[in-house]
Order: sequence, then C-alpha cells, then structure tokens
Amino acid sequence: MSERTSYAAQPDLQADCGSCFGLCCVALPFSRSSDFPVDKSAGAPCGNLQEDFRCGIHRRLRDQGYNGCTVFDCFGAGQKVSQVTFKGISWREEPESARAMYEAFPVVRQLHELLKYIAQALDLPAAGPVHGDLRRAYERLDALTRDTAGTLLVVDVDALRGEVNPLLLRASELARAAVPGRKKNHRGAQLMGSRLRGAKLRGASLRGALLIAADLSGSDLRDADLIGADMRDTDLCGADLRGALFLTQPQLNAARGDARTKVPQTLERPRHWAD
Repeated sequence: MSERTSYAAQPDLQADCGSCFGLCCVALPFSRSSDFPVDKSAGAPCGNLQEDFRCGIHRRLRDQGYNGCTVFDCFGAGQKVSQVTFKGISWREEPESARAMYEAFPVVRQLHELLKYIAQALDLPAAGPVHGDLRRAYERLDALTRDTAGTLLVVDVDALRGEVNPLLLRASELARAAVPGRKKNHRGAQLMGSRLRGAKLRGASLRGALLIAADLSGSDLRDADLIGADMRDTDLCGADLRGALFLTQPQLNAARGDARTKVPQTLERPRHWAD
C-alpha cells in the first residue's frame, strides 16, 4: 500500500452509492420496527429503490420512518462487490448472478469494516511497533476482498477477526498509554441507560460496551477505545470525541449529539443531530 496522509480516509473505505447497484437496499432484510416502517426480506428490492439504483427518499428517510437506513454504512463494500467482484454487471442485467451478489455483499462489508479498523490503527503514530503486522494484515484482507465471489462465500470472517483483533488491541493499548493519568476499563460493560454526564473517560476502554440510551453528554471521550460499542440513542451532546479510537460513522449516526459535540476529523457530523 502506498503512503497516504490518512489510511482511514482512503476512498476504497468510503461508501460510493453512485458506483453501487443498491446492494444494501436489496440484499439485506429488515423488519417493521422503530427503524423501518415495513418488512422486507433479503433479496427483495426496497420499494424506494429507483431504476438508477438510487434511493427515492434519501433526504427524507427519517421523516418516512427509515431510521435504520441512516445509520448504515457499507464502508465501501457496495461498490467493491458491484464494480470489482461482479465487474460492473448488475443483478438486473444478469439475474442469475443476483444470489451470489447478495451473499457476497455482507461478507465484503465485514471485511471492509475490519480494514477500516486496521486503517485507523495505522494512523496512530504511537502504534508504530505493530504497524508492520497491521500493514500485512491490511494487504491480505484487501486482496481477499478483490477475489472471486466463490472465494468470498467460503471466507471464515470470524477466524479473520480473531487474527486481527489482537493487533487492534495492542494498537489501542499503545495509543492510550500516552494519555496521562489512570485510564478506566469499561470493556464489555453493560451501561445501557447509565447516567455518565460529564464523565472523565479520556483514554478509557469501552470496547464492546453496551451504551444504548446512556447519558454521556458533556463527557470527555478523547482517545477512548470505542470499537464495537453499541451507541444507539447514546446522548453525546457536548461530548468530546476527538481522537476516539475505532469510532465509526454508523456509531455516530446511531447516537444523539448537537453542535457542541466534537467529532474526529475523519468522520462527519450526522445531519439529524440537533443544532
């Protein structure tokens, strides 16, 4: 991989809906709930999907009850499967390839999520001691995402995740070691609905923590490890997330924030957040 200003910001890991065949709107199922107004089975096109593979209500998704769509991010897997795996030939042009395309998409999406985490770790200067192993892991996974559909469908993603996670954990430890003071450990903690307003969590481990509807308003989350944390409806109003480790756009999109919330430069402030 060539040197870049930021590994995590590279285009391959950013969703490009214009180069995708609407795979998230077809391949994935959803059920009537607070996130979706209707049921849809896997492989059935969403009723809002247009002929050009664009969403007909993209700017009105939340108004129409499709909150689940606004928190989803394929990390660039959609265009990878559309343009690389299936060489730009859509499921409408070749219906016989549709099933393989739909099955390959979630696999590549998981691989791209792993690539995103590795890329973020490669952007951490303090994680230099593991950068060599991280680059090798990145190159291996990236090559795998460019393989054939047949190969992708038999990939053991859990096994790959098990190989990558120790590297990410070590990168996190190295980065957080540079944060002054004692760091809190809430790894895997059940903090649903917890009142943590103004909490001092700089450099803390919140890996896999359940933060659903937790009040983290005004909290200091700088350099905290948030990989896999469930942040649905988490109150981040006024919180400081600068430098947060392994924070993703879907996590931010699922949370609540406002104009005072400080987010990492590599992520976007969700449009639905309060002004």
